[in-house]
Amino acid sequence: MENLSNIISKFKVEATVDSVKGFGGGLINDTYKITTKEVDKPDYILQRINHDIFKNVEMLQNNIVEVTNHIKNKLIENKTEDIDRKVLQFIPTLDNKYYFFDGKNYWRIMKFIPNADTFETVNSKYAKFAGEAFGEFQAMLADIPVKLEETIPNFHNMEYRLEELRNAIKNDPKGRVAEVQLYIDEILSRKDEMCKGEKLHREGKLPKRICHCDTKVNNMMFDKDGSVLCVIDLDTVMPNFIFSDFGDFLRTGANAVKEDDKNFDKVEFRMDIFKAFTEGYLSSAKSFLTPIEIENLPYAAALFPYMQCVRFLTDYINGDIYYKIEYPEHNLVRTKNQFMLLKSVEENKSEMIKFIASCL
Repeated sequence: MENLSNIISKFKVEATVDSVKGFGGGLINDTYKITTKEVDKPDYILQRINHDIFKNVEMLQNNIVEVTNHIKNKLIENKTEDIDRKVLQFIPTLDNKYYFFDGKNYWRIMKFIPNADTFETVNSKYAKFAGEAFGEFQAMLADIPVKLEETIPNFHNMEYRLEELRNAIKNDPKGRVAEVQLYIDEILSRKDEMCKGEKLHREGKLPKRICHCDTKVNNMMFDKDGSVLCVIDLDTVMPNFIFSDFGDFLRTGANAVKEDDKNFDKVEFRMDIFKAFTEGYLSSAKSFLTPIEIENLPYAAALFPYMQCVRFLTDYINGDIYYKIEYPEHNLVRTKNQFMLLKSVEENKSEMIKFIASCL
């Protein structure tokens, strides 16, 4: 507590600290809630930023502050009520930075949003909320006047992920290539189709926009009446194709089972979740989307199970050096699961196309 109090003292916190306790269950950053003594002052959230993942903290925080300031200005222009609960607000340090380096770790503080909840459940209701929220998030940032940087370079670059796989196959450090040749063949047979995002971008046909890049349902804050307050967890906000936010949500949200479920016959792409999310997303995003972006939303739904299949298989061939495993075949099980999800997406392509047209 003494060390954390010293860190808090480096920020412009306008209240008396009463207590600091661990908060939430995040996997990347260490998070604490700062409770203050004054009833008319806010509480705060203190986070230790994982700089093993986010190596350029200054750029990371610059991205986030530019995004939140832009959203706040939009809310002010629209005369939105209760703005303090509808956008994250970061607190500067005494020397006006948005992070503090203590010689070993990087820290940041933001205002705590009171009377708000997050949910883990993915059903049609929350999928539609998620679609609306992430579509609106992209829409508000479509005209941001500054250039943001990639906080994790090549995070959703399919060509880069396939190159990683090819290197793993070539080196085959654990002698596992022979046993997974079937999946290698299936993956490589789809490589041209699955890399068309990068190809269209090089041809000047597909723009990069500011995307969230981690569109899980629990990355939204809900008011007590069930309405969405704001999108949170902004570390991965960066330029990308809109496919990132659309496809990444569906990869996890629309799979009937978890990504490491061994019951492969139960893997299914849930069209009820797809329809709810898509309806919500297009209701708030179609105002700025180009025809080529809308046309390729079914591609986005297939891209992310494909990409994750590639990443899990690459890690399995390399000897499980990236993803944590609970048993030796864990990454292979994940690979097979995501491949079955990909096939289910492909089987539903024509229905997806019809539904998207109905939303427009």
